[in-house]
Amino acid sequence: MRGSDPTVDVVPPALAAAQGLVFGLSLIVAIGAQNAFVLRVGLRRTHVLPVVAVCAVSDGLLIAAGVGGLGALVDRAPGVLAVARVAGAVFLLGYAVVAARRAIRPTGALTAEDGDTPTRLWPVLATCLALTWLNPHVYLDTVVLLGSVAGTHGDQRWWFGGGAVLGSVLWFAGLGFGARLLRPLFARPGAWRVLDGVIALVMAAIAVGLLRGV
Repeated sequence: MRGSDPTVDVVPPALAAAQGLVFGLSLIVAIGAQNAFVLRVGLRRTHVLPVVAVCAVSDGLLIAAGVGGLGALVDRAPGVLAVARVAGAVFLLGYAVVAARRAIRPTGALTAEDGDTPTRLWPVLATCLALTWLNPHVYLDTVVLLGSVAGTHGDQRWWFGGGAVLGSVLWFAGLGFGARLLRPLFARPGAWRVLDGVIALVMAAIAVGLLRGV
């Protein structure tokens, strides 16, 4: 079946989905605020499933919006993006300060009981949602860029989007649940100091980049 636009190259649905999977992974694999948070949650084994679900569902909604054409509207709203940049930068700078404080004063190494340490779910989810939805790069990459590339697939664009959603699910599940494989390394307080230091630098760098783009 051919797309409605005769200039669009027609590809099989399976190939479109595979292309979406690869393209989606290329956008989210790089270390960022969201990935750093999921990694830390996975290492602590605190509410990993809800955090992974929030990230995957959020990505799915954003990808669907992009494939559905919302990217064109976002691209024409520089004022909205400017406000989002400032709000996101402020939040990320605050999180960078918290991570830096943890790096200077580490809370200690992982122990066998860390996975059972009670931590309130809603603050964790609120932080996860903020790191996801207050980051303008999410809209520029997932909604605008991915949506634009999906549009080149014509009638197969939803297969492309479905592949990208699958990539998000696989990545966040692997990062969150696979982090436990690194637990022996993080049995030392020094490893946490390095991780939190890197997280602080990443958050601060993203925040500065957002402010420079306003």
